[in-house]
Amino acid sequence: MSRIKQEIQKRILVLDGAMGTMLQQYNFTEEDFRGERFKDYPSPLKGNNDLLSLTQPKAIADVHAKYFEAGADIVETNTFSGTTIAMADYDMEDLVYELNFESAKIAKEVADKFTKENPEKPRFVAGSIGPTNKTASLSPDVNRPEYRAITFNELRVAYKQQVEALIDGGVDILLVETIFDTLNAKAALFAIEEVKEERNIDIPIMVSGTITDASGRTLSGQTVEAFLTSVSHVPLLSVGFNCALGAEQLQPYLQRLSNETEFYTSAHPNAGLPNAFGEYDQSPKEMQKLIEEYLKEGLINIIGGCCGTSPAHIKAIAEVAQNYKPRLIQEFA
Repeated sequence: MSRIKQEIQKRILVLDGAMGTMLQQYNFTEEDFRGERFKDYPSPLKGNNDLLSLTQPKAIADVHAKYFEAGADIVETNTFSGTTIAMADYDMEDLVYELNFESAKIAKEVADKFTKENPEKPRFVAGSIGPTNKTASLSPDVNRPEYRAITFNELRVAYKQQVEALIDGGVDILLVETIFDTLNAKAALFAIEEVKEERNIDIPIMVSGTITDASGRTLSGQTVEAFLTSVSHVPLLSVGFNCALGAEQLQPYLQRLSNETEFYTSAHPNAGLPNAFGEYDQSPKEMQKLIEEYLKEGLINIIGGCCGTSPAHIKAIAEVAQNYKPRLIQEFA
């Protein structure tokens, strides 16, 4: 706990970029996703990136290493969909513990190797906890506004299993990210607090929401300030935003967040907005220039990249981040 707290006071910490963007470059086939172990599995498995921690572990370790080489201080585990809720799409709910444990272990081994090579720059692993593909606040059926596809308790149970496996695998931080529905996030935070209490441990928690459009709200309708209020009951290492928007579009929301919180702040925006083909065109240099605006304003303590970002983007971000001091925490009355 104390090590990351020490480092975050000294400098702006750099988070990695997109795991999915990197894995796309491998052009893995259905057979690659299956590997030997799942070659006769009855469901189609292509697209289940979390499964690659079991079937293509070297590729996952290589992605982590590339981000550390680019200057990242923190990498995220390959567990964005690592809950029974999300894994139900592939009929792989039974594998959830193993997927999270192995993903954490792979990332931690790579992090330890880099820390050993340069003890002055310790590397950390954040256990990635995604939002799941269901929402507790909204109905998926327009004709039944009262209907919910999932309950708070079902989310809590699923998140708890993921959290236990990530901790057992050796993560340094838990990152509840890409939050489009704050009620889902509250279930994740509740599960984390349960595990901390049961095990009598403390582990830093990062929370990262998603502003879904130009209205400046999350999908479940919250403003920046409402989102912050909803998650601030838990002692957090950092609170921030990621995904949905590019660095330029995210800036006004980070300004508001930075002014309102005494937690450290984080951002990992996309490489601009997607083009007509759903691809991200923003170059590392362009993104670096936009992120430098955050740094000049002293908005941020942790900075990285989301969709469309590669080690080249993270290298450019890390290079500019070292020229600036981290955001100072204001004590609020």
